[in-house]
Amino acid sequence: MNEHPNYIRGKWVPSSSGKTFPSLNPATGKSIGTFQSGTKKDVEMAIEAAEKAQEEWSETPSPKRAEYLFEISRTLKKNKEKLAERMTEEMGKVLKESRGDVQEAIDVFEYMGGEGKRMFGHTTPSELKHKMACTIRRPIGVVGIITPWNFPMAIPAWKIAPAMVCGNTILFKPSSDTPRTAMDLVEIIEEAGVPAGVVNMVTGSAENVGNEIVTNPRIRGISFTGSKETGKWITQNAGIKKIGLELGGKNAIIVMEDADLELAAEGILWGAFGTTGQRCTAASRAIAHEKIAEKLEQLLVEKTKKLKIGNGLNKNTDVGPLINEKAVEKSIAYTIIGKKEGKLACGGKPLNTPGFFFQPTIFSRVKPHARIAQEEIFGPVLSILRVRNLNEAIRVCNGVEYGLSSSIYTNNIANAMYAIEKIESGITYVNSSTIGAEVHLPFGGVKQTGNGTREAGWTGTEEFSEIKTVYIDYSGKLQKAQGID
Repeated sequence: MNEHPNYIRGKWVPSSSGKTFPSLNPATGKSIGTFQSGTKKDVEMAIEAAEKAQEEWSETPSPKRAEYLFEISRTLKKNKEKLAERMTEEMGKVLKESRGDVQEAIDVFEYMGGEGKRMFGHTTPSELKHKMACTIRRPIGVVGIITPWNFPMAIPAWKIAPAMVCGNTILFKPSSDTPRTAMDLVEIIEEAGVPAGVVNMVTGSAENVGNEIVTNPRIRGISFTGSKETGKWITQNAGIKKIGLELGGKNAIIVMEDADLELAAEGILWGAFGTTGQRCTAASRAIAHEKIAEKLEQLLVEKTKKLKIGNGLNKNTDVGPLINEKAVEKSIAYTIIGKKEGKLACGGKPLNTPGFFFQPTIFSRVKPHARIAQEEIFGPVLSILRVRNLNEAIRVCNGVEYGLSSSIYTNNIANAMYAIEKIESGITYVNSSTIGAEVHLPFGGVKQTGNGTREAGWTGTEEFSEIKTVYIDYSGKLQKAQGID
């Protein structure tokens, strides 16, 4: 069993605590290695390393910084299959999904490398003669990046790539459920020749590492993906700094009476049970028009019962394990709640095998205000809700505190356009599932899903830079302001 170090100032080093914690394979419950239990002292060392690297890195032209991102992308691509297999072993998702996770990292480093040659500001006319006005982008400084376990390479890549190309230096804290995948990414960043101190990684608990990253005033920006409760804590405790939050979701797929039901059922299953429901974009609610609700439910139950549960490395597996024992317990708890709030159509039980497996579960006849239709479960649990028309469907869709992703299945263009306008979410799909974001488009949500953060696409550089307004007066005299003689 290997012991894995932190990465600070270009070196792999043990924690000052002298303690470690295991990362478990969720398909077996067995350890795949031990990782450093980081401390406040480790965080301070990483901040110091990032501060020392900041000036030279920020002075490096962004097209030159981009060359490192292209090299990272190439190396990820070269090692894609190995990285995907290691990810499945640590996180549990089926291998084809792990390949997609790595591919997203490949794509985002390549895309953000391209942004290094753009980094656009604006020019605009001045109110005064012989005066130029424009904006430029400048780095934030040292940024803290805190990521979850469900996309253990893609989400760190979303954050690290734009932070790097914008000239920031980084303190990266990965989830303690997937530290090895994070280490794999950092090793590739090191292999690409990224200067020491630009990217630093400290593993460990939220209490000992995460809290210090959030509250330390020397860290000028925080990017966090995780739970709503932690997001609120960060907002209340981070102090005055730039904060980006991508939090939970309770996403819905609307199925109208004119929809292709086979297509809709496939999309719902992929949204509900892909990654074992452990996505912030998971489709945990299917809102069905009453005319087709019965038939849709039958289709979903029939197809769900055919899904194969098992180790994600097995090519025949459709649904892998949950991430840990707590996740299983949470799914069990919500199943008990769901039996009081709706009809259990299928599933609802953990598997009596090693590992953290739970059956894909469907509840029908669920009311909009039921807990299983309101609260984020983050497991393979789907609620089916019935509505009479599109207006009611949109009211039900919007009747939760989150607003990340959404979908409507319909062959009526008017239905689709009305849903795009009225649904309260950062993303809306038409005739597709609620997941599958592309790296060149903004990603994020509204309401309790976050604070307006959009870290992918061209908005990624906006999140990881500051705007400086520049005035150049070449009149040769003091021009006080418009309207002052």
